[in-house]
Amino acid sequence: MDWVQIISALALVMFIVVLFPATRHMMKNSPKGTSSDWISFVIPLVVIVLFILLLVKLV
Repeated sequence: MDWVQIISALALVMFIVVLFPATRHMMKNSPKGTSSDWISFVIPLVVIVLFILLLVKLV
């Protein structure tokens, strides 16, 4: 391993150590989604998937 890979590995470990507690806190204290929130998320997702399938069929 050269020094760039070692520094990259150390940076990755540092990011995990710093961000994991904050992420756990955010997940624990975040508001829960209602069914209307999930529907408003799923509908655009389905539209995008159908559009991509249409583009694939046209090629």
